[in-house]
Amino acid sequence: MAEKQTYSQTITLGHLYPDQLNLYGDRGNILTLRRRCQLRGIELRVVGLGVGDALAPDEYDMLFIGGGQDKEQAPVAQDLYDSKGIGIWAAVEDDMPVLAVCGGFQLLAHYYRPAEGPDMRGLGVFDAWTEHKGPQTTRCIGDIALRWNNQTLVGFENHGGRTYLGTAKPLGKVLKGFGNNAEDQTEGAIYRNAYGTYLHGSLLPKNPHFADHLIALALQRKYGQEQTLEQVAPLVLNGANHAQAVLEKSSSYIEPTQAELPPLLIPLDDTLEWEAHASILERLGLHSEAAKALRTHKG
Repeated sequence: MAEKQTYSQTITLGHLYPDQLNLYGDRGNILTLRRRCQLRGIELRVVGLGVGDALAPDEYDMLFIGGGQDKEQAPVAQDLYDSKGIGIWAAVEDDMPVLAVCGGFQLLAHYYRPAEGPDMRGLGVFDAWTEHKGPQTTRCIGDIALRWNNQTLVGFENHGGRTYLGTAKPLGKVLKGFGNNAEDQTEGAIYRNAYGTYLHGSLLPKNPHFADHLIALALQRKYGQEQTLEQVAPLVLNGANHAQAVLEKSSSYIEPTQAELPPLLIPLDDTLEWEAHASILERLGLHSEAAKALRTHKG
Protein backbone atom coordinates (compact mmCIF):
# COMPACT_ATOMS: atom_id res chain seq x y z
CA MET A 1 0.00 0.00 0.00
CA ALA A 2 1.37 3.42 -0.98
CA GLU A 3 2.44 5.64 1.86
CA LYS A 4 0.46 8.82 2.45
CA GLN A 5 2.43 11.89 1.46
CA THR A 6 3.45 14.18 4.29
CA TYR A 7 3.72 17.93 3.81
CA SER A 8 6.11 20.47 5.28
CA GLN A 9 3.88 23.49 4.63
CA THR A 10 0.22 24.10 3.84
CA ILE A 11 -1.41 26.82 1.73
CA THR A 12 -5.18 27.27 1.85
CA LEU A 13 -6.75 28.68 -1.31
CA GLY A 14 -10.24 30.15 -1.41
CA HIS A 15 -11.85 29.40 -4.80
CA LEU A 16 -14.64 31.92 -5.33
CA TYR A 17 -17.72 30.73 -7.22
CA PRO A 18 -16.25 27.51 -8.67
CA ASP A 19 -19.59 26.48 -10.19
CA GLN A 20 -20.64 29.81 -11.68
CA LEU A 21 -17.30 31.21 -12.89
CA ASN A 22 -15.49 28.44 -14.77
CA LEU A 23 -16.21 29.38 -18.37
CA TYR A 24 -12.93 28.51 -20.06
CA GLY A 25 -11.54 25.78 -17.84
CA ASP A 26 -10.02 28.25 -15.39
CA ARG A 27 -10.10 25.46 -12.81
CA GLY A 28 -6.92 24.30 -14.54
CA ASN A 29 -5.15 27.14 -12.76
CA ILE A 30 -5.91 25.53 -9.42
CA LEU A 31 -4.85 22.09 -10.65
CA THR A 32 -1.53 23.61 -11.65
CA LEU A 33 -1.02 25.31 -8.30
CA ARG A 34 -1.85 22.09 -6.46
CA ARG A 35 0.55 19.97 -8.52
CA ARG A 36 3.43 22.45 -8.29
CA CYS A 37 2.96 22.62 -4.54
CA GLN A 38 2.68 18.84 -4.17
CA LEU A 39 5.95 18.25 -6.03
CA ARG A 40 7.67 20.45 -3.44
CA GLY A 41 6.10 18.85 -0.38
CA ILE A 42 3.58 21.66 0.07
CA GLU A 43 -0.10 20.91 0.58
CA LEU A 44 -2.59 23.12 -1.28
CA ARG A 45 -6.01 22.98 0.41
CA VAL A 46 -8.80 24.31 -1.79
CA VAL A 47 -12.02 25.63 -0.23
CA GLY A 48 -14.91 26.53 -2.50
CA LEU A 49 -16.83 29.71 -1.69
CA GLY A 50 -20.23 29.95 -3.34
CA VAL A 51 -23.13 32.37 -3.26
CA GLY A 52 -24.02 33.20 0.33
CA ASP A 53 -20.73 32.05 1.84
CA ALA A 54 -18.85 34.60 3.89
CA LEU A 55 -15.12 35.06 3.40
CA ALA A 56 -13.02 35.16 6.58
CA PRO A 57 -9.62 36.40 5.37
CA ASP A 58 -7.63 34.83 8.20
CA GLU A 59 -8.68 31.37 6.97
CA TYR A 60 -6.94 31.66 3.58
CA ASP A 61 -3.51 32.25 2.10
CA MET A 62 -4.54 32.81 -1.51
CA LEU A 63 -7.73 33.61 -3.45
CA PHE A 64 -8.83 32.74 -6.98
CA ILE A 65 -11.85 33.88 -9.00
CA GLY A 66 -12.48 32.88 -12.61
CA GLY A 67 -14.66 34.10 -15.45
CA GLY A 68 -18.23 33.54 -16.61
CA GLN A 69 -20.89 34.80 -18.97
CA ASP A 70 -22.76 38.02 -18.19
CA LYS A 71 -25.88 36.16 -17.02
CA GLU A 72 -23.74 34.23 -14.53
CA GLN A 73 -21.82 37.29 -13.38
CA ALA A 74 -24.89 39.31 -12.33
CA PRO A 75 -25.88 37.28 -9.23
CA VAL A 76 -22.22 36.76 -8.41
CA ALA A 77 -21.55 40.51 -8.52
CA GLN A 78 -24.25 41.18 -5.92
CA ASP A 79 -23.07 38.39 -3.64
CA LEU A 80 -19.44 39.44 -4.03
CA TYR A 81 -20.30 42.94 -2.85
CA ASP A 82 -22.71 41.93 -0.07
CA SER A 83 -21.12 38.77 1.37
CA LYS A 84 -17.44 38.83 0.55
CA GLY A 85 -16.42 42.41 -0.13
CA ILE A 86 -15.11 43.28 3.34
CA GLY A 87 -13.19 40.00 3.58
CA ILE A 88 -11.60 40.40 0.15
CA TRP A 89 -10.55 43.97 0.87
CA ALA A 90 -9.00 42.91 4.18
CA ALA A 91 -7.14 40.08 2.44
CA VAL A 92 -5.84 42.33 -0.34
CA GLU A 93 -4.67 45.04 2.06
CA ASP A 94 -2.86 42.33 4.04
CA ASP A 95 -0.96 41.38 0.85
CA MET A 96 -2.69 38.05 0.24
CA PRO A 97 -2.05 36.91 -3.35
CA VAL A 98 -5.23 37.05 -5.44
CA LEU A 99 -5.69 35.92 -9.04
CA ALA A 100 -8.81 37.19 -10.83
CA VAL A 101 -9.41 36.07 -14.43
CA CYS A 102 -11.72 37.74 -16.97
CA GLY A 103 -15.13 38.19 -15.27
CA GLY A 104 -13.44 37.97 -11.88
CA PHE A 105 -11.07 40.74 -12.98
CA GLN A 106 -14.01 42.90 -14.05
CA LEU A 107 -15.83 42.38 -10.75
CA LEU A 108 -12.78 43.38 -8.70
CA ALA A 109 -12.68 46.71 -10.57
CA HIS A 110 -15.21 49.54 -10.08
CA TYR A 111 -18.00 48.30 -12.39
CA TYR A 112 -18.86 46.31 -15.49
CA ARG A 113 -21.34 47.80 -17.96
CA PRO A 114 -22.70 44.93 -20.09
CA ALA A 115 -24.08 45.25 -23.61
CA GLU A 116 -27.58 44.94 -22.16
CA GLY A 117 -28.91 45.43 -18.66
CA PRO A 118 -27.78 47.42 -15.64
CA ASP A 119 -24.23 47.99 -14.50
CA MET A 120 -22.69 45.39 -12.23
CA ARG A 121 -21.05 47.03 -9.26
CA GLY A 122 -17.55 45.81 -8.45
CA LEU A 123 -15.38 46.02 -5.36
CA GLY A 124 -12.97 48.65 -6.69
CA VAL A 125 -9.84 46.72 -5.71
CA PHE A 126 -8.45 47.73 -9.10
CA ASP A 127 -8.85 51.36 -10.13
CA ALA A 128 -10.39 50.32 -13.45
CA TRP A 129 -13.78 49.89 -15.12
CA THR A 130 -15.19 47.84 -17.99
CA GLU A 131 -17.75 48.78 -20.65
CA HIS A 132 -19.25 46.62 -23.38
CA LYS A 133 -19.96 48.89 -26.35
CA GLY A 134 -22.83 46.85 -27.74
CA PRO A 135 -23.67 43.48 -29.32
CA GLN A 136 -22.20 44.58 -32.66
CA THR A 137 -18.81 45.26 -31.13
CA THR A 138 -16.07 42.88 -32.23
CA ARG A 139 -14.93 40.60 -29.42
CA CYS A 140 -11.33 40.54 -28.27
CA ILE A 141 -10.59 36.92 -28.98
CA GLY A 142 -7.49 34.87 -29.74
CA ASP A 143 -4.04 34.02 -28.47
CA ILE A 144 -2.23 36.76 -26.57
CA ALA A 145 1.30 37.42 -25.32
CA LEU A 146 2.51 40.16 -23.03
CA ARG A 147 5.64 41.38 -21.31
CA TRP A 148 5.69 40.80 -17.55
CA ASN A 149 8.72 41.29 -15.31
CA ASN A 150 11.09 41.12 -18.31
CA GLN A 151 9.54 37.78 -19.26
CA THR A 152 6.53 36.76 -21.32
CA LEU A 153 3.07 35.56 -20.33
CA VAL A 154 0.85 33.77 -22.85
CA GLY A 155 -2.79 32.77 -22.90
CA PHE A 156 -6.11 32.99 -24.69
CA GLU A 157 -8.49 35.94 -24.38
CA ASN A 158 -12.20 36.12 -25.20
CA HIS A 159 -14.07 39.18 -23.95
CA GLY A 160 -16.50 41.74 -25.33
CA GLY A 161 -15.96 44.36 -22.65
CA ARG A 162 -13.22 46.96 -22.81
CA THR A 163 -11.37 47.63 -19.57
CA TYR A 164 -9.75 51.00 -18.88
CA LEU A 165 -7.27 51.66 -16.10
CA GLY A 166 -7.27 54.66 -13.83
CA THR A 167 -4.28 54.69 -11.51
CA ALA A 168 -3.99 50.89 -11.56
CA LYS A 169 -0.72 49.47 -12.83
CA PRO A 170 -1.21 47.01 -15.72
CA LEU A 171 -0.11 43.42 -15.36
CA GLY A 172 1.88 43.76 -18.56
CA LYS A 173 2.32 45.29 -22.00
CA VAL A 174 0.66 43.51 -24.92
CA LEU A 175 3.11 42.13 -27.49
CA LYS A 176 0.42 40.47 -29.64
CA GLY A 177 -3.31 40.37 -29.03
CA PHE A 178 -5.92 42.80 -27.73
CA GLY A 179 -5.44 43.11 -23.99
CA ASN A 180 -7.69 45.26 -21.85
CA ASN A 181 -9.26 47.32 -24.62
CA ALA A 182 -7.40 46.83 -27.96
CA GLU A 183 -6.30 50.46 -27.73
CA ASP A 184 -3.50 51.14 -25.26
CA GLN A 185 -1.49 47.85 -25.16
CA THR A 186 -2.26 47.32 -21.48
CA GLU A 187 -3.30 43.93 -20.11
CA GLY A 188 -4.72 43.23 -16.69
CA ALA A 189 -4.17 45.19 -13.51
CA ILE A 190 -2.17 44.93 -10.29
CA TYR A 191 -2.89 46.21 -6.80
CA ARG A 192 -0.53 45.04 -4.04
CA ASN A 193 -0.49 41.22 -4.52
CA ALA A 194 -3.81 41.10 -6.40
CA TYR A 195 -3.59 40.35 -10.12
CA GLY A 196 -6.41 40.79 -12.63
CA THR A 197 -6.09 39.49 -16.19
CA TYR A 198 -8.03 38.41 -19.28
CA LEU A 199 -5.66 35.49 -19.93
CA HIS A 200 -7.41 32.16 -20.02
CA GLY A 201 -5.75 29.16 -21.55
CA SER A 202 -5.62 28.16 -18.68
CA LEU A 203 -3.11 30.81 -17.66
CA LEU A 204 -0.92 28.97 -15.14
CA PRO A 205 -0.23 25.68 -16.97
CA LYS A 206 1.51 27.59 -19.76
CA ASN A 207 3.16 30.10 -17.43
CA PRO A 208 4.88 28.12 -14.65
CA HIS A 209 6.93 31.17 -13.62
CA PHE A 210 3.75 33.10 -12.84
CA ALA A 211 2.29 30.14 -10.95
CA ASP A 212 5.46 29.97 -8.86
CA HIS A 213 5.31 33.72 -8.29
CA LEU A 214 1.89 33.32 -6.65
CA ILE A 215 3.02 30.33 -4.60
CA ALA A 216 6.11 32.20 -3.43
CA LEU A 217 4.01 35.20 -2.36
CA ALA A 218 1.72 32.94 -0.32
CA LEU A 219 4.65 31.17 1.36
CA GLN A 220 6.43 34.41 2.10
CA ARG A 221 3.31 35.92 3.64
CA LYS A 222 2.52 32.86 5.76
CA TYR A 223 5.96 31.57 6.72
CA GLY A 224 8.13 34.66 6.40
CA GLN A 225 10.05 33.23 3.44
CA GLU A 226 13.05 35.43 2.61
CA GLN A 227 14.21 33.60 -0.50
CA THR A 228 12.68 35.29 -3.56
CA LEU A 229 11.45 33.48 -6.65
CA GLU A 230 13.77 35.50 -8.88
CA GLN A 231 16.77 33.96 -7.13
CA VAL A 232 15.76 30.36 -7.80
CA ALA A 233 13.51 30.36 -10.91
CA PRO A 234 16.30 30.25 -13.55
CA LEU A 235 17.77 27.08 -12.07
CA VAL A 236 16.49 23.85 -13.59
CA LEU A 237 17.65 21.11 -11.24
CA ASN A 238 17.02 17.44 -10.69
CA GLY A 239 18.07 14.89 -8.11
CA ALA A 240 18.17 14.73 -4.34
CA ASN A 241 20.30 17.81 -3.80
CA HIS A 242 18.15 20.52 -5.38
CA ALA A 243 17.67 22.52 -2.19
CA GLN A 244 21.37 22.65 -1.36
CA ALA A 245 22.21 23.62 -4.95
CA VAL A 246 19.65 26.41 -4.86
CA LEU A 247 21.13 27.73 -1.64
CA GLU A 248 24.66 27.61 -2.99
CA LYS A 249 23.76 29.40 -6.24
CA SER A 250 21.75 32.21 -4.62
CA SER A 251 24.03 35.25 -4.73
CA SER A 252 22.40 37.03 -1.79
CA TYR A 253 21.98 33.97 0.38
CA ILE A 254 23.14 34.21 3.99
CA GLU A 255 23.14 30.87 5.77
CA PRO A 256 20.54 30.82 8.57
CA THR A 257 20.28 28.41 11.43
CA GLN A 258 18.34 25.25 10.73
CA ALA A 259 15.28 26.58 12.57
CA GLU A 260 15.27 29.74 10.42
CA LEU A 261 15.67 27.99 7.07
CA PRO A 262 12.99 29.46 4.76
CA PRO A 263 10.71 27.24 2.68
CA LEU A 264 12.40 27.32 -0.74
CA LEU A 265 10.68 26.95 -4.09
CA ILE A 266 12.72 24.12 -5.50
CA PRO A 267 12.78 24.42 -9.31
CA LEU A 268 10.87 21.77 -11.25
CA ASP A 269 11.37 20.15 -14.64
CA ASP A 270 9.08 22.41 -16.70
CA THR A 271 10.20 21.29 -20.15
CA LEU A 272 6.67 20.57 -21.40
CA GLU A 273 5.26 23.75 -19.89
CA TRP A 274 7.87 25.92 -21.58
CA GLU A 275 7.41 24.14 -24.90
CA ALA A 276 3.69 24.94 -24.67
CA HIS A 277 4.55 28.54 -23.75
CA ALA A 278 6.95 28.86 -26.68
CA SER A 279 4.45 27.33 -29.11
CA ILE A 280 2.01 30.17 -28.43
CA LEU A 281 4.76 32.73 -29.00
CA GLU A 282 5.71 31.01 -32.25
CA ARG A 283 2.07 30.97 -33.36
CA LEU A 284 1.92 34.72 -32.79
CA GLY A 285 5.06 35.28 -34.82
CA LEU A 286 7.18 36.17 -31.77
CA HIS A 287 10.03 33.87 -32.74
CA SER A 288 12.80 35.65 -30.86
CA GLU A 289 10.68 35.70 -27.70
CA ALA A 290 10.01 31.98 -28.06
CA ALA A 291 13.71 31.24 -28.43
CA LYS A 292 14.54 33.45 -25.46
CA ALA A 293 11.93 31.75 -23.26
CA LEU A 294 13.25 28.29 -24.06
CA ARG A 295 16.86 29.35 -23.67
CA THR A 296 16.25 31.01 -20.31
CA HIS A 297 14.00 28.45 -18.69
CA LYS A 298 15.41 25.21 -20.14
CA GLY A 299 18.95 26.05 -19.14
